[in-house]
Amino acid sequence: MKVIGAGFGRTGTASLKAALELLGYGPCYHMSAVIAQPYRVRQWLDVGEGRSRDWDEIFAGFQSALDWPAAAYWRELAAHYPDAKVILTVRDPERWWDSVSETIFRSALAERRLPLRRRLIRRLVALRAPDFALYPRMARATVMDRVFDGRIDDREHAIEVFERHVAEVRATIAADRLLVFESKEGWGPLCAFLGVPVPEEPFPQVNERPAFTRKRRGRLWRLIVRGR
Repeated sequence: MKVIGAGFGRTGTASLKAALELLGYGPCYHMSAVIAQPYRVRQWLDVGEGRSRDWDEIFAGFQSALDWPAAAYWRELAAHYPDAKVILTVRDPERWWDSVSETIFRSALAERRLPLRRRLIRRLVALRAPDFALYPRMARATVMDRVFDGRIDDREHAIEVFERHVAEVRATIAADRLLVFESKEGWGPLCAFLGVPVPEEPFPQVNERPAFTRKRRGRLWRLIVRGR
């Protein structure tokens, strides 16, 4: 593990993932890997519920890790991989809330009050892909309850958690090991921090917000049809 991302989801982690992979720090572990390979859901559920924390097994084959759920364990990962550099992705707290409340948090809150049609879909997913059916429980254990005390519908609380998190990472990680980064800054600070040349191609700008719900529904139907 060469790079650990300490930034919350919806702080440009998808863009940074693409950038790190272009720079040779891939493959990069991201929530998208958990969704793409449902057995990883059970791994994180074991972490969240205190049964196992075999970081080397979870991140086998990866050179970097960003986004939740990994970012919720930044302290543990920074200690376990002492030679890895740490990148804290940040953005304006208000804009972060607008983004996360319309995507990740909205999806998590919807799980609490599923209409009949979605309950039936969930039952089909549980039959075809039992590991992925544990995703809501895993998300609660590793992020929603662990990081936000379950109060993901409380704007002021969530923003306070976000700001406190940024302060804690800054105070904990040594300055020469930490980069506080916004994707709009582009290649310059990232490449200087990692000690690598600046690529010729533009810095990736991946905006998953408009397609978030569509991609999630598509994934559920693929699981039902293919069972993986």
